[in-house]
Amino acid sequence: MFQPNMFDAHHHLLEMAHKTPENNLDIIRDDEFETKSGTDIMEAPSGDDQDPNQRPRKKQYHRHTQHQIQEMEGFFNECPHPDDKQRKELGRRLGLEPLQVKFWFQNKRTQVKAQHERHENSQLRAENEKLRAENIRYKDALSNAICPSCGGPAAIGEMSFDEQHLRIENAHLREEIDRISGIAAKCVGKSMLSYSHLPAGATRSLDLGVSNFGGPQTSLTGEMHAGASDLLRSISRYSEADKPVIIELAVAAMEELIRMAQSGEPLWIPGPNVLSETLNEDEYIRNFPRGIGAKPLGLKSEASRESAVVIMNHVNLVEILMDVNQWSSVFSTIVSKAATVEILSTGVAGNFNGALQVMTSEFQVPSPLVPTRENYFVRYCKQHPDGTWAVVDVSIDNLRSNSVPRYRRWPSGCLIRELPNGYSKVTWVEHVEVDDRAVHSIYKLLVNSGLAFGAKRWVATLDRLCERLASAMANTISPGEIGVITSPEGKKSMLKLAERMVMSFCNGVGASTAHTWTTLSGSGDDDVRVMTRKSMDDPGRPPGVVLSAATSFWLPVPPKKVFDSLRDENSRSEWDILSNGGLVQEMAHIANGRDPGNAVSLLRVNSANSSQSNMLILQESCTDSTGSYVIYAPVDIDAMNMVLSGGDPDYVALLPSGFAILPDGPNGPSGGNPDVGTGGSLLTVAFQILVDSVPTAKLSLGSIATVNNLIKCTVERIKGSVLCDRA
Repeated sequence: MFQPNMFDAHHHLLEMAHKTPENNLDIIRDDEFETKSGTDIMEAPSGDDQDPNQRPRKKQYHRHTQHQIQEMEGFFNECPHPDDKQRKELGRRLGLEPLQVKFWFQNKRTQVKAQHERHENSQLRAENEKLRAENIRYKDALSNAICPSCGGPAAIGEMSFDEQHLRIENAHLREEIDRISGIAAKCVGKSMLSYSHLPAGATRSLDLGVSNFGGPQTSLTGEMHAGASDLLRSISRYSEADKPVIIELAVAAMEELIRMAQSGEPLWIPGPNVLSETLNEDEYIRNFPRGIGAKPLGLKSEASRESAVVIMNHVNLVEILMDVNQWSSVFSTIVSKAATVEILSTGVAGNFNGALQVMTSEFQVPSPLVPTRENYFVRYCKQHPDGTWAVVDVSIDNLRSNSVPRYRRWPSGCLIRELPNGYSKVTWVEHVEVDDRAVHSIYKLLVNSGLAFGAKRWVATLDRLCERLASAMANTISPGEIGVITSPEGKKSMLKLAERMVMSFCNGVGASTAHTWTTLSGSGDDDVRVMTRKSMDDPGRPPGVVLSAATSFWLPVPPKKVFDSLRDENSRSEWDILSNGGLVQEMAHIANGRDPGNAVSLLRVNSANSSQSNMLILQESCTDSTGSYVIYAPVDIDAMNMVLSGGDPDYVALLPSGFAILPDGPNGPSGGNPDVGTGGSLLTVAFQILVDSVPTAKLSLGSIATVNNLIKCTVERIKGSVLCDRA
């Protein structure tokens, strides 16, 4: 059967099917799968030093042992793109240099790609034969041509070949559309519009670039954030018959996103202040009658739109959004876990234009009192004729059998327009349906206002992280970066260590299931969440039993006031029990953006207690219009000296603690609007403490009581300090 606008794709398939085998000369055979050893590569002498009678020495190769290959093969199946830390750990375990491990994985990826290409070529040849058969069928149909006027047999010359060909193709396309509409009606719960009802010129094109969906797919790619494997195991895979539906939804979602991002009134109605706007639901239904199905009972709609100019070029922004690891890292305060389930298209022309992939994710607010939002969706990226890039997400939860979603993502995403000097303008749209009845009462106003999960939070986070990345890429040390940092390498290592500290804190402070934490009984206070886990074989964490405690509460103080108080080293002794009243001194300071609150600091606590003398604390503070964080962790002096000299920070053990400060609602006068906060703050306090250095040790109730008392005492001190300053 023909599909809409597929003639160009068929022509492309015919061309690829006739390619010669010379294009596959770079295929690596399994028996030649070796890694070059850099120490054994010899260069031939040149000039007068070369002996004409002496044959140049052949390059020597290092053949891996069977055990090494088996280990790397197993690791490759889980993660084909290991990072520096993983390569180092794997090389240490197998007795190989990290460079050898890197080359092995590069060669392995090339081999797998070549195997996929061979399989794809065989499919292209089969498709070519299918096209030839259809061509013969068209010729047979021409012999039975019908006159368009009288309906009788057509004589030669009464109808052109092209006209008859188009009529036959039109009939096939209508059959295909009816079939897809029937499948979609079963999946999304409502009939999809037939293209026969659309006005002329409104036919949608499946402009997805590479569209070979029948070939081998990269399922469970290993590009996972922490805990994403649990999310993947809970997903029932869709069938091959669902792929046309996924494509159809992605293309329709792209068109809807562009119109949602560019339209004004009456689709978007101005809110009570100049910077806010509300989606007109009635106008939305009139403009977009298709959608992803009727709204299930118990779900409410949330819609928001936000724009900003960020200091990053459009190419890097698109790469971040289409790479699940970079995306979950940049938005670590929002994305608690994410994974790529299947890549349907990688795009064309060496970029992400036409890229299409099925993904899962979990979004969070940094508090155990707000449930996370799990989502199963397709992400589609496209570059439009005016040069604007668009990346859109749309839920496909309804493709799963017996699915009762608590959260559905309507077409949401962003438009990225290139600006001079490496800047980009980003317009973000968030449109979801969610069951938020389990949200704690003190967070209701924040969630209802859209600041918790809406477009403003995504854009503000992206803007702040772009400034941080720009600071990390700087090769100089500014006069404001005081203290013990003496080299650009030391600055980059310290920023990398702080980034890992922030990600670790954000992944453990919310209600996410990304980590296998077990809630303990006997915490003694329903407001305090106490959890435990055993840390083993993780060079970034100290080995042993780690206890985590978190609590959230409301303060009648503006968020900026709370943030400034908690990040100030001069007032730290007022709430930090571990500093034991000692003097806190800032030894190093790295600015991370325009706001002076965005910074990474190295603090030293000069305590009267000899056991805590000269304790070092790594701290990062960051703030934007939707929230603020103060995150810190004690660090070993020798390890920090290694980092400051430009060493690898991946092996520095950290147990981060800190604070997440959110507004209790949007700013502004109440005016009877229930979605406007009082100007207070929602503060989450979270600690991670090593209670035993032996991972197999049993946890005692005394340890639980100690940590519980520690967090309750810290909360009381913070309340006293902040409220005293307010008075």
